[in-house]
Order: sequence, then C-alpha cells, then structure tokens
Amino acid sequence: MTHSELKEKALKRKGVDAEYEPLEPEFALLRSMLLARQKAGLSQAQIAERMGTKPPAITRLESSLSGGKHSPSIATLKKYAEAVGHHLEIKFVEN
Repeated sequence: MTHSELKEKALKRKGVDAEYEPLEPEFALLRSMLLARQKAGLSQAQIAERMGTKPPAITRLESSLSGGKHSPSIATLKKYAEAVGHHLEIKFVEN
C-alpha cells in the first residue's frame, strides 16, 4: 500500500480527518523539506554539516514535524532551506 492510499484510507475513518487537518501545515512543510533535500541529493548528515549541527538534530527535525510535536524556529528552517539551496518564504494566506 502506498502512502497516498494509506492516507486516503485513514482519512475515511471517523475522527481521523478532524485530527489530521490541524497538522496539515506541518505535513506540507515536511513534504517541502524532504523534496528539497531529495532534489539536492543530500543526506541528513550532509545537511547537518552544512547547518553546523549533528546528524541526529536533522533526524529529530524531520521526524518531529511528521508527528506535529515540534515547532522548529524560523532560524532553523532558514538554515535548512539554505543548506538545500533554497530560501525560506513564510506568508499568511487569507481563508
């Protein structure tokens, strides 16, 4: 089963959508980060070196976003973006 299929199946269960929806911004951020790292062809260790930190810090950063348990600082996100050859853009979007 693919991730998309699993997500679709899970979101059909009662109450899951209500729990998932508030976490969507974190999931979207994580998807963007992982895609940028993949496109740059870099490992977590290489990102850590470029950011001046240790590989476990990058592992924690990426894994914590998937659970919605951590809110990284803007400075950390900016360093990550720069490490993968991107820039960080934050904006408010009207509902």
